[in-house]
Amino acid sequence: MADDVETAEPNSGDVDVEVGSADGEETYILRLYVAGQTKKSLAAFANLKRICEEHLAGRYRIEVIDLLENPTLAKGDQILAIPTLVRRLPPPVRKIIGDLSNTERVLVGLDLRPAK
Repeated sequence: MADDVETAEPNSGDVDVEVGSADGEETYILRLYVAGQTKKSLAAFANLKRICEEHLAGRYRIEVIDLLENPTLAKGDQILAIPTLVRRLPPPVRKIIGDLSNTERVLVGLDLRPAK
């Protein structure tokens, strides 16, 4: 059974990209906070998609939250800088700030690889 993937750029409000897990493995719920279509926001989204496809294939869901469209959503996850990635599931909640270009740092931040 093929996974349904919705791909979209973070340009028109909130965007969800979901890939289902059919084998019962833990699904990662990731929320990327951005503010419009800035160079850093677009880079963060592209880097996150690449990392997820390489390391979480079939086990992730990305929610892109544009704080220009929904500024009140920043309060719930205590967002102080953008772009910020929040790992909602699996627990514990983890945050990574920046454009996510340092793959090793992102993998450690998501608990996909132990810190060296």
